[in-house]
Amino acid sequence: MLTTIQGELERIVYANEENNFTIARMRIEGQKDLTTVVGVLMFVNPGETLKLTGEWVHHKKFGEQFKIESYISVVPSTLNGIEKYLASGLIEGIGPVMASRLVKKFGLETIDIIENEMERLAEVEGMGEKRIESIKKAWSVQKGIREVMIFLQGNGITPGYSSKIYKRYGDGSISAVKENPYRLASDIPGIGFKIADRIAQNLGIELHSMIRAEAGIIFVLESLADTGHVCYPYEGLIEESKNILNVERDIIVEGVAKVFEEERIVIEDINESIEEFEENKKLVYLKPFHVAEVGIARMLKEIKDASIAAYPQIDRGIRPIDSEKAIQWLENMLDIRLSENQQRGVIGATRNKVLVVTGGPGTGKTTIVNSIIRIYEQQKINILLAAPTGRAAKRLSEATGKGARTIHRLLEYSPRINRFQRDRERPLNGDMIIIDEASMIDNTLMYYLLKAIPLNAVLILIGDVNQLPSVGAGNVLKDIIKSGIVEVIELTEIFRQAQKSMIVLNAHRINQGKFPYLQDADKRKLSDFYFIEEEAPEKVLEMIKDLCVRRIMNRFRAIGKDDIQVITPMHKGVVGTNNINIELQKVLNPTGIEVVRGGRVFRINDKVMQIRNNYSKDIYNGDIGKIVDINTEDHEVTVEFDTGRVIYESSELDELVLAYAVSVHKSQGSEYPAVIMPVLTQHYILLQRNLLYTAVTRAKRLVVLIGTKKAMYIAVKNDNIQKRYTYLKERLKK
Repeated sequence: MLTTIQGELERIVYANEENNFTIARMRIEGQKDLTTVVGVLMFVNPGETLKLTGEWVHHKKFGEQFKIESYISVVPSTLNGIEKYLASGLIEGIGPVMASRLVKKFGLETIDIIENEMERLAEVEGMGEKRIESIKKAWSVQKGIREVMIFLQGNGITPGYSSKIYKRYGDGSISAVKENPYRLASDIPGIGFKIADRIAQNLGIELHSMIRAEAGIIFVLESLADTGHVCYPYEGLIEESKNILNVERDIIVEGVAKVFEEERIVIEDINESIEEFEENKKLVYLKPFHVAEVGIARMLKEIKDASIAAYPQIDRGIRPIDSEKAIQWLENMLDIRLSENQQRGVIGATRNKVLVVTGGPGTGKTTIVNSIIRIYEQQKINILLAAPTGRAAKRLSEATGKGARTIHRLLEYSPRINRFQRDRERPLNGDMIIIDEASMIDNTLMYYLLKAIPLNAVLILIGDVNQLPSVGAGNVLKDIIKSGIVEVIELTEIFRQAQKSMIVLNAHRINQGKFPYLQDADKRKLSDFYFIEEEAPEKVLEMIKDLCVRRIMNRFRAIGKDDIQVITPMHKGVVGTNNINIELQKVLNPTGIEVVRGGRVFRINDKVMQIRNNYSKDIYNGDIGKIVDINTEDHEVTVEFDTGRVIYESSELDELVLAYAVSVHKSQGSEYPAVIMPVLTQHYILLQRNLLYTAVTRAKRLVVLIGTKKAMYIAVKNDNIQKRYTYLKERLKK
């Protein structure tokens, strides 16, 4: 039986980042002891007064609890509650010190004065015009959020995304949602189609309505893009949409026709028989992905075929080089001897407008890049270096001794106009553009990169095609290589110095489908590659903690705790990123100044990762940094990234997660002194060769794998990489 209780939120015991399930302790009116409440709670802070609707349940281990069905935030009515509420970080401009001053000055009337007599705040020490204006804006936002929360709860959904909805639509939030709830799926990060669909049904929109069918089809295509597909077979899309929407085929077919007429999708007929697409003769694209794929094929051909001499208006340019003499000069100058394949790479750069160099660790990719740079520097041309991530750009810069940037910085993204400022009308000022970690580049980013490449320039793509493909849609580097339209230098020889490394040798064995050489961790002789056999996830977790806190540093004096990165295939579970991060924070950074956001605790010195592209801050999905400052008064967190310091407001902290442990995908483009990775059969669905290979190749000095040999064997032998639908290879061939 549902009942309602009201009380003050004392503290949050646990909060799940993914589903916002929360365990909290509340001080209920009329009760002496604190009450445990469980359920979905979002955007709540200690000190808030909450009115909860739900039922009392008995937990076998923890006793009586209140299970939450819905809730609303009520303005606190006690002095302690008001002070906690204002000090919680909810209102920008009010921190613990200012909250104490306000309550001391205005007492129980504090909230009423903020609501109705904001100008009186000037009576409090430290309250200037700027701070009062900041408080005014923040209070207005919170008021709007409360209204949106009540509206959403009234339509059958817990208002977890209220602040995001309000931030996007402002005072028009409720009318925007009523007009077309499906717009939330595309406008609000994290909401998705399913949540929007529940709101729509509560608002009375029929299951068979065309507005629902159209939104569902776009949702399916976006979901497929999230798993790497640039396009999808027509019949496959119909079936996927039917399963998601649970409606008749005719409605889906009509919906596809509608979004096609609105030019939100592109349907392309494939005339020739292509094995990958089986019986399907039509491919369906979201419009931007089709524009990108067609553009990549066209522009890559234009760059490849353009003659440098055809652009006499360019004052500076690359002149023909006698490659054999250049190699001889280089070898004498650097006192090195290039292998046959490395020579082919250097010669390829002198004879081709577009060149791809691919190979695993220890095969000499960096030597080729440095050789090309040294030779062409003699011509005084402008060479530009870039990589997809800040860490990859930093590594490229360190390896070459030349400045390197992220691709986004290279293309000069402007948040103000929401686009890259370098394009065909304003191309890059470079004669040679070298891009490292090219396997990470998805279709969309490659499209914008090629738009900015001058037709007279040479483009060199460096990457390891055997790593995981890009996080975004596409398989660009592999498609370019397979198309055969550009020269590809594939490096396979492991050089003598690299042969001393078990990391390098085992990475190549894994890539070849061979079981790696394993050395027990208790051997006296130091190695750079260890395997610890352990089957129980709980014991694996304890071993990871011991390695990070004590064991590695005791054995390898040159490796500090900040040099260690845990990489895991999963997000959930005992040895998933979510749980490992919580456990490692407890042992590596347990105390200090902290801020709590959505159940996540951030402290100074925490290792954190950006999980969404934020163009205005010039920081991108997967970038890792360290918290260097927390301003509790202004509710700001400062993070030091490889590209510089970034300040986050309290409302922006949902873009950060702890990064003591990261997924294999998020580790791409980075390199760490030491890598620890659990390899268990619980990860069966993700035990793939390229995933294990990618994780191992992230390490410079040390790899420690913890798990079972059975799981390792499954991963090494599983070369069935999930297929990604793209048509780029065929377009390039044409």
